[in-house]
Amino acid sequence: MNSGKQPSIRIGLIGGSGVEMHLAGRMDADGLETRELETPFGRPSAPITTGTYRAAGNQAGTASTGVPIAMMSRHGPGHVHHPGRVNSRANLFALKQLGCTHIIATGATGSLREAIHPGELVLVDQFIDRTDGRPRTFFDDAAVHVEFADPVCPVMRRWLLAASERIEATRVHESGTYLCMEGPSFSTRAESHLYRQWGADVVGMTALPEARLAREAEMAYMMIALPTDYDCWRERTPGQSEASLLEEIIGNLGKASHAAIALIRTALEDVAALQETPSPAHDALKLAIWTAREQIAPEMVEQLRPLWGRHFSGRNMPAKA
Repeated sequence: MNSGKQPSIRIGLIGGSGVEMHLAGRMDADGLETRELETPFGRPSAPITTGTYRAAGNQAGTASTGVPIAMMSRHGPGHVHHPGRVNSRANLFALKQLGCTHIIATGATGSLREAIHPGELVLVDQFIDRTDGRPRTFFDDAAVHVEFADPVCPVMRRWLLAASERIEATRVHESGTYLCMEGPSFSTRAESHLYRQWGADVVGMTALPEARLAREAEMAYMMIALPTDYDCWRERTPGQSEASLLEEIIGNLGKASHAAIALIRTALEDVAALQETPSPAHDALKLAIWTAREQIAPEMVEQLRPLWGRHFSGRNMPAKA
């Protein structure tokens, strides 16, 4: 781990289906604290647990050379929020308030490719957005247009890919296109075949607008997809019962979840790459605010200060209360 001279970072961990049940319990961290936050967009899906990840070799209670982290469950305690009801704006705003600079998100998906086996991991590098009606911007009353051609952080993807070479239990696919559907029902067979024709590799319901909002908040974002089954494009085994199919899916989810946590823990052992190389996302708003500054209401500037405050001059920036 590099010295304190390097830029400070905090990594937000968003646990999706499967991972959310194990995240806090599998992270060796010091100074754990549960935070209940309010945001301009309401309350996050769940309380956020903050602490410092303890690198291997450091004992609990000793001076940690680890990295600050913030962990949250996307669907809330007991998985109470279905994908279309996840308050992504509150979740990402809260993580930004806590000083998160990077986000690692996980989410269960269906595989759309024979070569992507259930139980493996996919380091997603592209998205296709098929959601409908979900709030997808923080800036309802200003014209803010962020670049999103490359929706995940290339620095983080290289960092996780390097970490994947140090774990051997599960195959990690270095790239993949994630199609985000609205849900909460699953695909029709025709839709599943269509998504394959479009070039999608996995299909899920949660990565968007989450990734868009992370970009607006100038936080680097990376999605680890956890394929649990082959979606419905692939015919199931003849004679397989619904119960045995569900058991198989749950087993694959457990396998992928444990692999994802192992990958994240391995990556957190050395975050020098993140400290030494700024993410393009960290300057996402530099040229993205198109509305004239003087036309933006001071109260709106103040309300969204954690997101864009540094881009306003002193005369445009309301004084702190």
